[in-house]
Amino acid sequence: MIAQSLLETVAARAADTEAQRRLPADLAAELAEAGLFRMLVPTSLGGAEVDVATLFKRLEQLGRADAATGWCVMIGGTTALISAWLPLEHAREIWADPNVITGGVFAPMGRAVVDGADHVVSGRWAWGSGSANCSWLLGGAVIMDGGEMRRLPSGAPDHRMMVMRRHEVELIDTWDALGMRGTGSGDLAATNVRVPQGRSVSFITDTPREAGPLYRFAPFGLLALGIAAVASGNALGALDDLKTLAVAKKGQGSSRSLAERGVVQADFAVAQADLDAARALVHAEIAAAWERVVAGDTPDLPSRARLRLAATRLTQVSARVAAKMHELAGGTSVYASHPLNRRFRDAHVATQHVMVAPPTLELAGRVLLGLPVDASML
Repeated sequence: MIAQSLLETVAARAADTEAQRRLPADLAAELAEAGLFRMLVPTSLGGAEVDVATLFKRLEQLGRADAATGWCVMIGGTTALISAWLPLEHAREIWADPNVITGGVFAPMGRAVVDGADHVVSGRWAWGSGSANCSWLLGGAVIMDGGEMRRLPSGAPDHRMMVMRRHEVELIDTWDALGMRGTGSGDLAATNVRVPQGRSVSFITDTPREAGPLYRFAPFGLLALGIAAVASGNALGALDDLKTLAVAKKGQGSSRSLAERGVVQADFAVAQADLDAARALVHAEIAAAWERVVAGDTPDLPSRARLRLAATRLTQVSARVAAKMHELAGGTSVYASHPLNRRFRDAHVATQHVMVAPPTLELAGRVLLGLPVDASML
């Protein structure tokens, strides 16, 4: 697990991280030295290659200390999953530095024109969380070959994640958001960046180079679980914050603390139970899927649907818990300086990520009902 001293540092600097609107460089370096950006990197490259339950636990711990910091580690950590897919020469080049931080955006918002052995990449990508601390950045791009969009056998556009050096990418400060303000999730832009074709990855069409069970797990499922872990940690932190406040604060004109009020006791208990239930579902689905990959299989479609359902459900429940703690705090949490104000705002940005947004419930429902579905991103 993560050292308690590091978690205390993350928590103590949460307000500073939000004020800077990015993860401070020295804190990012400390997190990198602790190996938190290499959790999904293969042991053959000096990574930790942790199991999924361990990944979830560590991201949840960070989210409990500060959601924005947890989010940056989640994005950097899940981006590093490509280390098990890239050709070894490129993977060694990127992860030769034990403290390297990678990041970027999976969504295919760019175009990659085939030019000999290279792709020539241009595009602009939103939501580049933590990019200021990265040495390498990836951007999803649709493949253009011979002036036409390359398509998969299904008819869908062929797109890949292009891995570019930091100096080849422009960072555009667009990040003035409601919550997760400390993530520095501005835009990335590239213009005619030449990327060797081997330094690109598709989780849809490529197979992993590494044989460990972690790399048989659903890659997009890992991303969704990472989001849910940070959201869950944020909700646990909101419960902590309200408890600290409730034992000390007395309502105006009252001799009783918030903690002594029956409505607070009941709402707090229900929130705890709801969060525990949603977390239990996630852990059950992780365990079931992990059992399959350890046995040499890959998660089947129903398993991937249940993983996504559990991740989305936990993210939604976590937002409701944070909102309830914000409400119970009364006027105290109205001020931006109070932790519960930040917990509330961060929670409601996490729910907007495409991997756990409301349409994912429809996708999971179609699978569970036995209806046809495009499961490429599941």
